[in-house]
Amino acid sequence: MRLSRISLLASHTPDAISVRLSSGPRVSYLKDMIYGAIDGAVTTFAVVTGVAGAGLPSGVLIVLGLANLLADGFSMAASNYLGTRAENQQLEQLRASEEHEIAECPEGEREEVRQIYQAKGFSGALLEEVVTVITTNPQLWVETMLQEEHGVVLEPQKALLSGLMTFAAFFVAGTLPLIPFLLNWFWADFIAQPFIFSTLLTLCVFILVGVLKGRRVGMNGVFSALETLAVGGAAALIAYGVGLALKPFL
Repeated sequence: MRLSRISLLASHTPDAISVRLSSGPRVSYLKDMIYGAIDGAVTTFAVVTGVAGAGLPSGVLIVLGLANLLADGFSMAASNYLGTRAENQQLEQLRASEEHEIAECPEGEREEVRQIYQAKGFSGALLEEVVTVITTNPQLWVETMLQEEHGVVLEPQKALLSGLMTFAAFFVAGTLPLIPFLLNWFWADFIAQPFIFSTLLTLCVFILVGVLKGRRVGMNGVFSALETLAVGGAAALIAYGVGLALKPFL
């Protein structure tokens, strides 16, 4: 979301810049939440459409849906946790490797810095000054190599928080398609057409996630919602088709 010119100017005063930079880079967990929410809605609604296509009882749908919420949600969260942790460990391994290379081959590493900034358009005395400034600060030298040579993000994500964000988004979004059937389970015939109601709730999840994603990344909200809706709808249609195809064999 773009700031207005007044807000933009206010955020770029010397004091505002100092405060913002002193707080360090912000780590975003947007990917974890979108990943969890979309997958939660898609997989749970896939269970709903698959069971509906096969014509199985609502009790089977509820059991499979709840099992998917807990088991698949935990699996995704654990996978995201381990994957994020592996990325953090890789960052530390690369940092140690660069520190070793700088200690053992400083001239070669200086030449790498020189060529990196030469490719950016620096030359002559200015290039040599940049190289000198970077290579006389060990931490800056290592971080420069990590960013420029390996293309890594220096601020590690919190692996546990990444996993929890994924699970929370998965569970909340994945619960919605089951709500009509759960209501009918507790109160018989509370909702006359639970499948239609579940479909509408799932469509709302896709649209909401798409709009929120679009606002966060500066993308057109309508296009982002339609994109998410298309992906989720395709998964639901596949699941429904599988259930319909297997119905004669049940």
